[in-house]
Amino acid sequence: MRIILLGPPGAGKGTQAAGIVEKYNIPHISTGDIFRKNIKEGTELGNKAKEYMDQGLLVPDELTVGLVTDRISQDDCKNGFMLDGFPRNVTQARHLDEFLNEAKINLDKVINIEVDKEILVSRAVGRRICKSCGATYHVEFNPPKKEDACDVCQGELYQRADDNEETVSRRIQVYLDETKPLVDYYSKQGIIADINGQQSIDKVFSDIVVALGSDK
Repeated sequence: MRIILLGPPGAGKGTQAAGIVEKYNIPHISTGDIFRKNIKEGTELGNKAKEYMDQGLLVPDELTVGLVTDRISQDDCKNGFMLDGFPRNVTQARHLDEFLNEAKINLDKVINIEVDKEILVSRAVGRRICKSCGATYHVEFNPPKKEDACDVCQGELYQRADDNEETVSRRIQVYLDETKPLVDYYSKQGIIADINGQQSIDKVFSDIVVALGSDK
């Protein structure tokens, strides 16, 4: 199974990603993880990426694609993979298609988790994180048993500085603006599946499995 997973901040993409990679036994490939691994190992691509990141610049599309396609070429991806956070734009998608065509690899599906912007903002603003262990809660959807205290370690809970309505709303709008052309691009290829992310976690996952055409 070869999958691309799309979804805005707060759509529950992380939870669904974990379920997908476990069910289909495929590696979870995120650009963030790839950058960190290559930089840590001091690879040529990693060193090039670090030069841009150290200057506060975005890593160019061509270099990002090089890192991802290098990862896809590794042995553990022979039976499939799930790309998360890539591609971010149509240029990256086209580069990816060129690589996959040359490698005679076909994408099975692009899963696009959709949630209304207002709900995404509400989810993010209500998020609370444990200072000690990093466990996450939500004041409405997943509140701690004791207010402002972590269920796991009793650590203090806090709200991220950027989890305010204005910042979150802007972050989500940027994602939606950047992603719409990408959604259109894959829609034309007939491989995108829009999933209602406003349902229960289990129902969202069930819909993803149906969209992938497999319940094995």
